[in-house]
Amino acid sequence: MIRASLVILVLGAVAATALALTGDAGRASVVWLGWRADTTASAAAVIVLFGALLVTVFWRAILWILAAPQRTARARAESRRRQANETLTRGFLAAAAGDGSEARRLAQKAAGLADETPGLVRVLAAQAAEAAGDTLAAQAAYSAMLGFPEMRLAGHKGLMQLALANGERETALRHAQEAFDETRSARWAWRTLLEARLDAAEWSAGLELVKNALDRKIVPPVTAERARAALLAALAAQLEASADPKARAQALDSAIEAAKLQPGFAPGVAMAARLLAADGKAGRAAAVLETAWRAAPHPALWLAFRDLKTDETPRERGQRLTALGAQNPNHRESRILDVERALIAGDTAAAGAAMTSLDGEALTARLAGLRARVAFASGRPDEARLWLTQGINAPQEPDWSDLDPEGRAFAYPAADWARLALAYAETGELIHPRHERGERTLSALPELPIAYADAAPFITEDGLEPVLYAVEDEDYGQADGLADEAPPATPRRRQGRGRLASAPRAAK
Repeated sequence: MIRASLVILVLGAVAATALALTGDAGRASVVWLGWRADTTASAAAVIVLFGALLVTVFWRAILWILAAPQRTARARAESRRRQANETLTRGFLAAAAGDGSEARRLAQKAAGLADETPGLVRVLAAQAAEAAGDTLAAQAAYSAMLGFPEMRLAGHKGLMQLALANGERETALRHAQEAFDETRSARWAWRTLLEARLDAAEWSAGLELVKNALDRKIVPPVTAERARAALLAALAAQLEASADPKARAQALDSAIEAAKLQPGFAPGVAMAARLLAADGKAGRAAAVLETAWRAAPHPALWLAFRDLKTDETPRERGQRLTALGAQNPNHRESRILDVERALIAGDTAAAGAAMTSLDGEALTARLAGLRARVAFASGRPDEARLWLTQGINAPQEPDWSDLDPEGRAFAYPAADWARLALAYAETGELIHPRHERGERTLSALPELPIAYADAAPFITEDGLEPVLYAVEDEDYGQADGLADEAPPATPRRRQGRGRLASAPRAAK
């Protein structure tokens, strides 16, 4: 309206100016109902333009008056919509905060305001009932959602969660299965079904679910690949215990496939190597272990590699372990393997030199045990005992806990395999159930003789050899239990039997 008026005024001004500049204003006559009006052409143009403007303004004013009822209705609807949105927002926030009474009050208020969004009102009513602890009302609200196609997924999820809270596992799985069958993107339903299959140790059914999730693009390919590797390893562990030759053959195939999918998944690789070795394929097992060592070294892998052959000398075994460590030479496990290899080969000098590469590592029970073995093999038994003492209080290594007291790797029950598979699929990291529970594992500290060797130097905590004093047995414990005076500060020798102490002690 305003823009049109401005355009008319500008056109009138331009026309009048053009006529004035020509020097001839022109003439215009209007005859109407017996009346005649004579004027100049420029004035007539201005009059016509202003007349058109007045007519336009008058017409727009009439239209504005006629549209007043509709405009008022729209304003009321907009105000109602804003009030409904505000009520719904406050209701959802109250439900999320656990304020059930406030959430239910706002849900009832929203039911009379939000005519355009009945779905949101139903969701709020269900969540408000849950927050208030009214299970029956929440179940009724979620059940009502099943009658609307666009709300069926939300209804199934709500009913599934209520069933799980009430311990009705079969009902919860039924709702999850229906939701998974109805839509291709219900990741929560897929996760619920997968956890149920894993809890029941149904590894094959879990593999099928992972395949469906990948086809539907519920999970990314890398997650599906990790999940398949873990589930195949769990299936191989289950089938390995069977006496059926076909089952053991299937276990071997599953373990090999798991090792191919994820060479960095140590449980699957260790399983494949063990089954291949049992099948007389030690060379192939060695190749699988070397590939895994390049990806993610683990102590269970080098122990499996060590035990592939039993008819070799210690030096030959050490040389073979050198080839494994060379696959990933800078890794911590490879540096530990260098020490183990030297100890196996009987090369104490090389073991001590390799041990220096671990000086910057934090002390653990495993490293303390390794240092004790190196010290004992080098003829320093007292230093070895010092390391054993420190190793008793040192923390355990999580990877080392994967070995049970019998030395077998990843001998987990089905429940641990289920947790292992889910955690590895989602994060790509290996969990350690034994370490979490604090179970007894393969000892990281060696068994060394307890008695002191007479020719062995005593080593203090700072690594130095202190001055030793000869202390006579008869200086301790007089007849009355007290000594008249302390032993002399200057050490003296006597003919006869004495014992060593690290410093003079006052007589008792």
